[in-house]
Amino acid sequence: MVKEEMRHGEIPRSKEAYGASLRIALPAIVEMVSISLMGMIDTVMVGRLDSGGVAVSAVGITQQPRMIFLAVFFALNIAVTAIAARNKGAGDMRAVRNCLRTALLLNILLGVIVTIASVSLARPMMLLAGAQADTVTPAASYFRISSIAIIFQVMTMTICAAHRACGNTKITLKVNMIAKILSVALNFLLIEGRFGFPRLEVDGAAWSTVIAAFVAFVLAAVTVLQKDSPLRFFKKEEAIFDNAMFKNIARLASGGFLEQVGLRMGFFLYALVVAKLGTQEFAVHVIVMQLMGLSFTFADGIGIATSSLVGQNLGKKRPDLSIMYGRIGLRLAFFCALLLSMTCILIRFHFPLLFTDSPEIIETAAGIILMLAVIMPFQTAQLVMRGSLSGAGDTRFVALTMIITVGILRPLGGFILVYPLGLGLIGAWIAILIDQIVRMGMLHIRFARGKWINSS
Repeated sequence: MVKEEMRHGEIPRSKEAYGASLRIALPAIVEMVSISLMGMIDTVMVGRLDSGGVAVSAVGITQQPRMIFLAVFFALNIAVTAIAARNKGAGDMRAVRNCLRTALLLNILLGVIVTIASVSLARPMMLLAGAQADTVTPAASYFRISSIAIIFQVMTMTICAAHRACGNTKITLKVNMIAKILSVALNFLLIEGRFGFPRLEVDGAAWSTVIAAFVAFVLAAVTVLQKDSPLRFFKKEEAIFDNAMFKNIARLASGGFLEQVGLRMGFFLYALVVAKLGTQEFAVHVIVMQLMGLSFTFADGIGIATSSLVGQNLGKKRPDLSIMYGRIGLRLAFFCALLLSMTCILIRFHFPLLFTDSPEIIETAAGIILMLAVIMPFQTAQLVMRGSLSGAGDTRFVALTMIITVGILRPLGGFILVYPLGLGLIGAWIAILIDQIVRMGMLHIRFARGKWINSS
């Protein structure tokens, strides 16, 4: 996997190299898949409130506006991952702690602002997102309540990003698993009102999110407040805020922010295109997106491991090993994609039954799931290559790719295929396929040329 002329030292054997990747990837995959499955269970519980897809659509339509508000924090965490991984590889844990402390202080400031904005603008955002008359009120209520969780979620995300960069994926697995189990339990009690708890329906799902987010933050905070933690927040000899680190974070986060803006605006506009098709069609879309999100988590877990190993080995001045681990990640992701595609084909009629008993929704969803099976190999490959480039700090090229494909190509292609060409929901998913193929092509060219190992 590494050409002779590019080697800077001894290359580990295949068994050792794959073992190193899997030690980090497997807990991350378990974490991501479990979170996705439990999120899916939440949607199933909400979906059982009615058979026409109104409740599912109300919750589903909040997702992209929420991601727009969180874009700045995703960008911040991309920078945290790249900086922390590289300094971990270089053996400079003081710099890793400085990075985490500085990022958390930024989170507090930005988190308060974003929380206030999202609570205040809940209904206008839902209308802008394309909520229909029958979904706008429950959607706005869900968005307003769940936005209270933002300040806790962003703090937890950053702590977990630093842990993952250092390869501590077992810690983030425990934190997020406990929180999601709690969320599912609370949804069971609050959505339909069981064991004496009030029946809050869609609002119950929102309050479950808030409570679980607070618990996750407490658990994550404990991991950086312990005296023996390598990421300990308080150390007498270390400054709380590092100005030089802030500039480094801002430099890398700028590329990540451009990426997130392109990503989130593209997803938002694309969701708007689909939402305009009607409540039932959007319900089908939300159901299939649940399965797509589940498949995404496998590749995301591998991408987390790849990003960590790429960054750590660049910190060790071993770009050859960074290339090797990037290619190992691609192989693992492609294997997962084949298994997932075959699984989708087998369960295409059974999966929608979890959410609805409407024959029309089930039949349409089954056809879209077949398209998802085709999309998965492209999705997994580009996610791992994106993780390699981000781990190396090549955030600007990743941002450019996202702006072109997700920000422009997907919503524009979706609109043309759905409305002028009259292909409806199928056209919207053809646009996703085109986006994934082009994105994978752009990232593969960059990855194959190897210039990304010189990013900083």
